[in-house]
Amino acid sequence: MAVENWVAKHIPELVAFRHDMHRNPELLYDLPRTSARVAEALRAAGVDEVHEGIGRTGVVGVIRGQSNVSGRTIGLRSDMDALPIHEETGADWASTVPGKMHACGHDGHMTMLLGAARHLAESRAFDGTVIVIFQPAEEGGAGAKAMIDDGLFARWPCDEVYGMHNRPGLPVGQFTIAPGPIMASVDEIRITVSGRGGHAGRPHLSVDPMPAAAAVIQAVQAITARSVDPIDSATISLCTIQGGNAFNVIPTEVTLTGTVRALREEVRDHIEARLAETVAGVASGFGATGTLDYIRHYPVTVNHEAQTDLAAAAARVVAGDEAVTTDMPPTLGGEDFSFMLNEVPGALINIGNGPSQGLHHPRYDFDDEAIGWGCSYWTTLVRQRLPL
Repeated sequence: MAVENWVAKHIPELVAFRHDMHRNPELLYDLPRTSARVAEALRAAGVDEVHEGIGRTGVVGVIRGQSNVSGRTIGLRSDMDALPIHEETGADWASTVPGKMHACGHDGHMTMLLGAARHLAESRAFDGTVIVIFQPAEEGGAGAKAMIDDGLFARWPCDEVYGMHNRPGLPVGQFTIAPGPIMASVDEIRITVSGRGGHAGRPHLSVDPMPAAAAVIQAVQAITARSVDPIDSATISLCTIQGGNAFNVIPTEVTLTGTVRALREEVRDHIEARLAETVAGVASGFGATGTLDYIRHYPVTVNHEAQTDLAAAAARVVAGDEAVTTDMPPTLGGEDFSFMLNEVPGALINIGNGPSQGLHHPRYDFDDEAIGWGCSYWTTLVRQRLPL
């Protein structure tokens, strides 16, 4: 079927909307313009209900089909926030806000879902209800959880929920998906190694936290190498180290920060426990004290098997059998759509963004050619899941 005719007619308008979003990026929950523009576009499209301020700055649209014999409701989700990155694309629609850019394609995600919402509101060619969910703060703020905590699924119960993300390197017009764990849990760790400061020329009168911290760094790497099953994917990355203010003073404290990623919740739990034991034990061997602050952010993103098959089936109708793969390898990146998948059966599919720079790169840009494919996927999925 490829891109549907109704999409082709509206591509210039959709591209203009995407470029407007790209020029005016906003971060996390601070989305006054973005949320307002989305809500305005939904109302202009004839969406039955538009609710703002869900999860602080999220937007929910309700679209009712020609009938509701089935009584079923499905949710379609897009993220909205940009990243604190200085754009280097040189595009005519480049960010006008220094230090902020849509470097993950959320401008394209919004556009594809808005295009689909417009057609669904015009045609009503389905039986049931569609909830379009525009979510803030995917980039580290857990906006999905904020919307859920604010009553998203309590107010609009969904039988299924679906998400879509662009994938650089995958040709435009292609889709990829897989059942089970597809993206990792994302946790933050802060390790504090405390000793007793003093003069660098009299180290024997101090408890130097520096060598203790160095030993902790080495020991932490052995956790995934030697206490996690090699078949399980997990990583611990220590990314900052801070301590001391002068070249001749032994500091009292050294702080390390980093991230833990895993593809199974059981592995996540194991790593947290082993980290606490390792940090305390290794530091103690140097006469120092080691403490761990383990901050859980996003859970593992797990696609439900039945909904993965249904999403792939819709993509095949749009793009053809050869353009859809169902063996997408998992990544250790994170995605807070995981919170929604923990509440409602669903799946996250990836849509091709062509040979672009990678996500979160200052020269990344969403490919406008993908807009039609994404809109067509959304409406096809609705018609298949809520047939008249």
